[in-house]
Amino acid sequence: MALATTAVRGVNWVSRRSGRGAGTVAGGNAGLGIDPHLLAHLARGRTVALVSGTNGKTTTTAMVARGWGRDVATNATGANMPAGHVAALVASRSPVAVLECDERWLPDVIAETVPAVVVLLNLSRDQLDRAAEVRQLAQRWRDCLTGGDFVVVANARDPLVVYAASASPRVHWCAAPTSWTLDARSCPVCTRTLDLGADAWSCTCGFAEPEPHSVLVDGGARIEGQFVRLDLAIPGSVNRGNALLALAALHELGVDPTLAARRLDTLREVEGRYAQAVVAGQAVRLLLAKNPAGFATQLADQAASNAPLWIAINDGLADGRDPSWLYDVDFEQLRGRSVWCWGTRRLDLATRLWYAGVEATVVEDVAPHHDGTVDLIANYTAFQELRRGAGAR
Repeated sequence: MALATTAVRGVNWVSRRSGRGAGTVAGGNAGLGIDPHLLAHLARGRTVALVSGTNGKTTTTAMVARGWGRDVATNATGANMPAGHVAALVASRSPVAVLECDERWLPDVIAETVPAVVVLLNLSRDQLDRAAEVRQLAQRWRDCLTGGDFVVVANARDPLVVYAASASPRVHWCAAPTSWTLDARSCPVCTRTLDLGADAWSCTCGFAEPEPHSVLVDGGARIEGQFVRLDLAIPGSVNRGNALLALAALHELGVDPTLAARRLDTLREVEGRYAQAVVAGQAVRLLLAKNPAGFATQLADQAASNAPLWIAINDGLADGRDPSWLYDVDFEQLRGRSVWCWGTRRLDLATRLWYAGVEATVVEDVAPHHDGTVDLIANYTAFQELRRGAGAR
């Protein structure tokens, strides 16, 4: 293990010094090449929490780390596969760790780290060519959670998460709101159409939304009956849901939810998300939405605004080459707004907005067009490009 750990540190140092990377993946791969079970060795003796799902992993992981109130080993940059996990655990000797985990790697990482808590946020299609993976992932999660000796903190509002988590003997159900249900229209138990009611969902076969242990309420949350006030600095209804799951996880880890909530209130941005910045002279607030579920959440939070909105869509490898998933997004709710389209697939976006009856302006690049700060929603590689070109306000 010593040789593998040294390799992680050495390769990541070279990666950072040479400017070839952030020093979070290359070293991890080198270490795992020497010791395939390095993650298990590094996790031994630590209290580990894992966070997984299609949307919200990075933010919820940051919330758990902040709310723990101590030094925490974590993969803050979002390197969420075993190489990133190894790098995070090598970089910190903390006896506690919270790791963001790619949903496809979750069964393997559970087996290696033997976590105390596993947080499950949601399951939806991330890219158009991955549509078939969603049900397969739900089944893989269910298989790895069966009989597990850890607490699963799960979103009761997501039918696919409930199907997976129900196999665990220890589940803390949270009612975290979701604005996307199109990937869970049929029952994962019997395949009949689910009744996706506003208050709860159910199926005629008996599969139904479980009674939650923790819920959002006016002004805050109730964590197993204990009221906790929430004054989050990061915006959006989705982040209140993320905070609910984070507080439930911390409660299961023995952290007082009231103290944890006060720490969450100090979180102002997460890896550039929600950051106030200046891009090419234009003041913006950077928002990430990389799939239909992410856009559903961001657009729901835009509903009460009449301000100009920027949307940037790329088609890099990490985004998916096929942008026709844009037709699954309810852009019709932006009617009456002016939307500025940027990115490599800006024409595809503008065409979709035209069909939605939304006024769209196509631009080659971001430039000053508006007074004050505008929201700029970008998918993954567009978001990273904007971050690199952004200056802090």
